[in-house]
Amino acid sequence: MTYCLAIAADSGLVFVSDSRTNAGVDMVSTYSKMASFGIDRERQFTLLTSGNLATSQAVIRRIKKDIKTEESHLLNLAHMTEVAEYIGDISKEEQEKSADAKINVEAHFIVGGQILDHKPAVFLIYPQGNYISTSSDTTFLQIGESKYGKPILDRILHPEVSLETAAMCALVSMDSTMRSNLTVGPPIELSVYNNGTNQKGRYYRFDDGSEYLKQLNKNWDRLLKDAFKKLPPVAWSSTWDREDDEDSRGASS
Repeated sequence: MTYCLAIAADSGLVFVSDSRTNAGVDMVSTYSKMASFGIDRERQFTLLTSGNLATSQAVIRRIKKDIKTEESHLLNLAHMTEVAEYIGDISKEEQEKSADAKINVEAHFIVGGQILDHKPAVFLIYPQGNYISTSSDTTFLQIGESKYGKPILDRILHPEVSLETAAMCALVSMDSTMRSNLTVGPPIELSVYNNGTNQKGRYYRFDDGSEYLKQLNKNWDRLLKDAFKKLPPVAWSSTWDREDDEDSRGASS
């Protein structure tokens, strides 16, 4: 399985991905699911992938090949929407090559970045080639095993959040996912891009056995337990809803 996440804040973009692939209990491998492309002071992109590994890798190879051989390619498109459409088209073409195969060759992508003075943007691209973007109400997009890491994002993220907070939120989201799903795992890759710089973002890699990941997991676990202990007890809460007895339930039926 996979978990990838992109966060769009007013101050910048945050991307995080795991590196574990799973084709069965005895077929666990490690592959990066994050790729970056760019031209300093002009444009920067980060691409996250999930789904069929062969399709994902074929799309990345095609992007790199087009940059060298084609007139129109990722590094000369004018708008982020064109970038999303371009990746979606390549993905469909690669899937069609395996149309007769008896396996699922679909892949999802998240692409985010900035072109010159245009506003930064993040898009989730579906296997069919269509896409959605972040907004002021939806500040993050996920692909892969998304459910376990979503609660922290819903509670903490908003457009004005700092990049440091967004990055920490992304790592806690990943930690929660790894805790609940063993098919998601390290190395964990994190990229943080400051809006308006058009410079490659800060990149971090946390390997299996990372002391930082251990401390993050330990402290988040402890803080959650401490918070839980401070919740008002149900049975003695003065603000608890009216307790129905058997007579009142019978009367209302």
